[in-house]
Amino acid sequence: MAQLTPPGSGCSIVIGDLPAQSEMAPGSMRGLQLVVADARAAREELLGGGVEASEITVFDERDGGTFFGFSDPDGNTWAVQELKVRAEKPLIPAESRGRFGE
Repeated sequence: MAQLTPPGSGCSIVIGDLPAQSEMAPGSMRGLQLVVADARAAREELLGGGVEASEITVFDERDGGTFFGFSDPDGNTWAVQELKVRAEKPLIPAESRGRFGE
């Protein structure tokens, strides 16, 4: 098992052969969450790639209150939250981005 966390990131990815991973049926993950700086742009990109996505819902006008959802090819469901502050203050500093791509 390995846990990968990019410098400055607020999330990690775990890869390996963990019992919990082998027991999960494809499509069994619900409510996974992504954070983007621009929900409309992210939704348009998904739609452009043939992914069905829900309409954007604004629960609160303050930053963090805008969401939409989609399902991945396995059937896992994702919530996409807009945090405009990420455009100005990304979790991965600009000087570290070259290591991970743009």
